[in-house]
Amino acid sequence: MNRRDFIRKAVPVTALPFLLNGFPLRAYGRAPFLETLVAAASATDRVLVLIQLGGGNDGINTVIPLNQDSAYMNVRPNIAIPLNSVLTLSDHLDVGLHPAMGGMKSLYDEGKLTIVQGVSYPNPNLSHFRATDIWLTASDSNVTLNTGWLGRYLEDEFPDYPNDPVMPDPLAIQIGAVVSFGLQGTARTMGIAIQSPDTFYQLVNAGRGGGTDTAPDTPAGRELTYIREVAVQSQAYAGQVKVAADKAQNRSALWPAAGQNTLADQLKIVSRLIAGGLKTRVYVVNLGGFDNHSAQVDVSDTRTGIHATLLGRLSTAMMAFQDDLRLLGVEHRVLGMTFSEFGRRVSSNASRGTDHGTAAPMFLFGQPVQPGVVGSNPSLTDLTNGNLKMQYDFRSVYASVLSQWFGVSNTDLQAILLKGFQQISVIRPGVAVNVEEPDIKPTDFRLLQNYPNPFNPSTTIAYEIPRESNVSLKVYDMMGREIATLVDEFRPAGRYKAQFHANGLPSGTYIYRIQANSFSDQKKMVILK
Repeated sequence: MNRRDFIRKAVPVTALPFLLNGFPLRAYGRAPFLETLVAAASATDRVLVLIQLGGGNDGINTVIPLNQDSAYMNVRPNIAIPLNSVLTLSDHLDVGLHPAMGGMKSLYDEGKLTIVQGVSYPNPNLSHFRATDIWLTASDSNVTLNTGWLGRYLEDEFPDYPNDPVMPDPLAIQIGAVVSFGLQGTARTMGIAIQSPDTFYQLVNAGRGGGTDTAPDTPAGRELTYIREVAVQSQAYAGQVKVAADKAQNRSALWPAAGQNTLADQLKIVSRLIAGGLKTRVYVVNLGGFDNHSAQVDVSDTRTGIHATLLGRLSTAMMAFQDDLRLLGVEHRVLGMTFSEFGRRVSSNASRGTDHGTAAPMFLFGQPVQPGVVGSNPSLTDLTNGNLKMQYDFRSVYASVLSQWFGVSNTDLQAILLKGFQQISVIRPGVAVNVEEPDIKPTDFRLLQNYPNPFNPSTTIAYEIPRESNVSLKVYDMMGREIATLVDEFRPAGRYKAQFHANGLPSGTYIYRIQANSFSDQKKMVILK
């Protein structure tokens, strides 16, 4: 089903639109509600907030590879950020953030930000619409799905819906005109949409009359008053949203003034609803404008321009949101995550912009995250058709969030994501509820990138073998001298992890190499002391 057919079929059949002071508010489908989670095996009060960066964010100018300064300046002579302005990370001196990202730098310093490097998928698609659908459905690039990854997760939690009792709190809320495709289940959309911040405030300020203004005492005015009242009262979720909003008020002084930062306006609503006790599990918000083919930076100063403005809004909104959650006493319940449909090409174009590319960083933020940098800086010279190489499949990040944050079982992960994916550590130890690898037999030989990387003093090396094999896993220095033998034995099919301890070894680049029957592969890792 293409996007037009999805919207045409999903919206008119079940949407019940009504106006609140002229702003439409819609409920898509008979969304399942969270009170049923009281009896669910995976009952939780944990919340996931997704920030979609529409247009394809330029990851190279967002997370800047400081260990490749010459290559960076050479491939981006007209848009490169002056390296003396980059915000460096104290524990990863080769990684820097755009100078507009002061708020996110503060979150990193507070241990509330994780950067996952080089996220993409095999054979990436560079069309905005198709790439977005792939990220929202968690499909392979050559497979079209009619359900979203979060829709399948929520539907898996409620297999008997709609026969479950209808409860007042929506499972998912999208701040936007249309519910995200990522929330689409097999038979229904698993969430609701609040069209805009204006719509929300019209609702919560309306009282029983359904509007902030007073309708005139005329036949038309009395009819308008009645329509408003019926509209609000007829929608259980609208009443519950208002109840939750009335229980909490935003407290952070970091919020920008209304209308100055559209992302902050959306997150301000999310924070208030979470603190007000709404049991919604997933929120989706958006910040668009990242398709910067031209004028990405200003002519006079590459530190400013369209991209810098967008990153500044993202950073400011995230910092204010996290501060608000802290002051409201709910930050321990909330995990945030950003995603964009793709990154940009390594080389800038003649218009001071960048064209559609592949891999880019993802950010996870909040008190629960395992802070730091996952993966290494992407190479700006070892490319595929001028694009960055993938380090992590985006579905590995999804699997990690579902498993470690929501406690989704390995069996259910397979059903939701349609195959098994490597997990990475994104939630702090003691907070994560499920850190097991999916118990799925591998279909191919694979040697995975070590984590963490760079590391000190130890790192984990994972590999997969689809059948019984005699496995040899060894570590070498750059001169080819053997440093350590981690595995040298016959092993049955499965997924395995080996720990490598760098005690006594100097900082530098090392090679780890696997030999399993006729399969062999090797990867680099960096010790940074």
